[in-house]
Amino acid sequence: MAGGEGGVTLGQRHLSRQDLTTLDVTKLIISRQATINIGTIGHVAHWKSTVVKAISGVHTVRFKNELERNITIKLGYAHVKIYKLDDPSCLRPECYRSRGSSTLMSFLQLFKWNFKLVRHVSFVDCPGRNILMAAMLNALLLIAGNESCPQPQTSEHLAAIEIMKLKHILILQNKIDLVKEGQAKEQYEQIFVFVQGTVAEGAPIIPISVLLKYNIEVVCEYIVKKIPLPPRDFTSAPRLTVIRSFDVNKPGCEVVDLKGGVAGGSILKGVLKVGQEIEVRPGTVSKDSEGKLMGKPIFSKIVSLFAEHNDLQYAAPGGLIGFPTFGEIGAASTPGVQWISLALGKPPS
Repeated sequence: MAGGEGGVTLGQRHLSRQDLTTLDVTKLIISRQATINIGTIGHVAHWKSTVVKAISGVHTVRFKNELERNITIKLGYAHVKIYKLDDPSCLRPECYRSRGSSTLMSFLQLFKWNFKLVRHVSFVDCPGRNILMAAMLNALLLIAGNESCPQPQTSEHLAAIEIMKLKHILILQNKIDLVKEGQAKEQYEQIFVFVQGTVAEGAPIIPISVLLKYNIEVVCEYIVKKIPLPPRDFTSAPRLTVIRSFDVNKPGCEVVDLKGGVAGGSILKGVLKVGQEIEVRPGTVSKDSEGKLMGKPIFSKIVSLFAEHNDLQYAAPGGLIGFPTFGEIGAASTPGVQWISLALGKPPS
């Protein structure tokens, strides 16, 4: 890590500089951190993960049992930057491009093209069951064009986002390359009727083919134009909901070599900083002498902050972030799913 004013200049010089000595948390630096979350929902095998890969270049199917079956079992995630060419001669939607989260702020300047970063998005690839992220505010609803609508899990996920009262939804009519024009129009009418009277009523229905990357630029345009940046609270005490966590210690590791765990999630309000003391609640849950459940809060310290591969000095509400910790979490390790849905904040919470 390179030095700088206050010794806080980060080593990734192709991204915007973060300096705690001049910290202004009211201005999100989307060069390093995503500012909105978008969940992909829909029936199994409608290619939710493939859509995320087509937009971001990141394959959210990562674990061995997922790769063997080619399905998402655990919550997947990917970050993507959406750029717009600042040139009146370039017509929509071709003026929109998407690249990975670690891409240069103006990644095409070498080609004399003036692309501007307009969105930095966290995609949450929701498995085909009921694992939906509490902080998800927007959604891409995937519907396969070569099947009748609705399929069972399509109805279940639409009911779920109805309960969550999501306001910004894009409907993607996928696999359009596998059907004839008449069949595609017929299914379009099915989708239109299906979403009537729901939160998805009036949502754009975009025909796409992720294998051919057909209309991916249209999806990027609609994300920019139809999904606004929500108002954020930067002044309250930080609060984060953990949606993933794991232990980085290898089996058989000596006690003196134990390291902290890694947790990740989305900040609901406030700002987290490197070196900040944190509290996890309810923490370790056990039973007392009377058999009643009791929680013991866990205290730790943020060692570093990351938004995918981008290192941060502070993290504001918006996309997904991850952070290694040490302290009581390191001593107790961070057992995978047991930390999911716990609340993290500034002590005393």
